[in-house]
Amino acid sequence: MKLQIDGQDHDLGDLDPRTTLLDALRERLGLMGTKKGCDHGQCGACTVLVNGRRINSCLALAVMHEGDAITTVAGLEADDGTPSALQEAFMEHDAFQCGYCTAGQLCSATSLLREVKRGEPSVLTPMGAELSLSELSDDEIRERMSGNLCRCGAYANIVAAVRQAAEAES
Repeated sequence: MKLQIDGQDHDLGDLDPRTTLLDALRERLGLMGTKKGCDHGQCGACTVLVNGRRINSCLALAVMHEGDAITTVAGLEADDGTPSALQEAFMEHDAFQCGYCTAGQLCSATSLLREVKRGEPSVLTPMGAELSLSELSDDEIRERMSGNLCRCGAYANIVAAVRQAAEAES
């Protein structure tokens, strides 16, 4: 079993087919950036990107993703190894407190920005509307980030950070 994670190939050898992607990342490969929160797909702490789309890695079996491009929070950095604009915005707006949910929040926010660029609507997007990053409202950001919970309640700062990153990319 091989997985491509953050642009690098990883050989997991023989892997129990019941192993979740989250457990493969953390327990088999020692990649601790992705967090185990609820282990039921309810909190979003384990959010990673698979082929550019966000998923809860605690609900996905690792064997389902052989050959897919998996991106964890470690793979979100800019090409030169510096923090991405979104990561910088999270730091500027203090969009984390304990930091436990931050990896999942960053992966989800990265996907959110890409979804808007692709013209994918949320339930709040008016029918037929073409939403741009510069038009992203706080309500739209909250809706699109609703699968990621923060026990500390840093939501206002997370929304501000996502809005800043969206404005920088538009």
